[in-house]
Amino acid sequence: MSVKLDEKIGMRDAFAETLLSLSQVDPKVYALDGDLGNSTKLNVIADKNPDKFLQMGIAEQNMMGVAAGMATAGFQPWTCSFAAFICKRSIDQIAVTVAQPNLNVKMIGSYSGLLTGLTGKTHQGLEDLAIMRTLVHMVVLAPADAVEVKHAMKFAHQYKGPVYIRLARDPMPVLFDDSTYEFKLGQSVRVREGKDATIISTGTQTGRSLETAEKLEKEGLNVGVLHLPSIKPIDEEAILKAARETGLLITSEEHSIYGGLGSAVTEVVSEHHPVPVKRMGVEDRNSESAANDALLKKHKLDPDSMVETVKEFIARKRG
Repeated sequence: MSVKLDEKIGMRDAFAETLLSLSQVDPKVYALDGDLGNSTKLNVIADKNPDKFLQMGIAEQNMMGVAAGMATAGFQPWTCSFAAFICKRSIDQIAVTVAQPNLNVKMIGSYSGLLTGLTGKTHQGLEDLAIMRTLVHMVVLAPADAVEVKHAMKFAHQYKGPVYIRLARDPMPVLFDDSTYEFKLGQSVRVREGKDATIISTGTQTGRSLETAEKLEKEGLNVGVLHLPSIKPIDEEAILKAARETGLLITSEEHSIYGGLGSAVTEVVSEHHPVPVKRMGVEDRNSESAANDALLKKHKLDPDSMVETVKEFIARKRG
């Protein structure tokens, strides 16, 4: 699979279009906004299906309480805010009123990761995967592109229970064919074969990981890429297969190296088939406001920096 950097669609645009469609065909579906509709694109529902749009204001804890109440009455509320807000400001309400009773509430963490439009460290959601995957009954998803967003949402609509989906702000390369792609809970997507190492990525980093592997191929290195859209549950079988075949796993995520994809992969291999795992992500430091390319380079998540990291660890493996 090749990365087509000139073919990009916004995840939040796909999210809004899909939720609008769901709200038009399912009387139980409602959109709950944390006063960020212009940014998250929930304003599409407000404009085109206003009866299904509920403005909760800048009060994420209250929004989750309302969603829990709606779910107990048989509705399917879709709550949406920035990942940094929905997962941290309302964690107690999510844990106690949504996750513990296993309610049918869908949570969208928009503006996840580093690239949040120059908003800086207060608005960058770098801990959401770590937080949400610890919660009982919680399904945690991180799509790679707009196609996968749509299919993950259709799955979530049919699934009975709490689901968290993280979305990026900016348009991302389209990696999957809408006519053939099928989302399955707990299943990974092998997007590139390799023998020297396997990059295991999720969300926005999958496109960059593919670009990294293509650059490495030009240097004579054969690196596979395994995409994990489902963080919880996770595809243990595919992770262990990659560990056995290449003997070196390198995780890549636009998230803290603590508690997210890298931690989840390390947990799997340490219990079943120990191999070296290098975690690529945001290390133990605050980020800042800057242009996208500058932020990715600073945290060594751009393809050129990732190339150097992968080369270093392949050399260690061979040495």
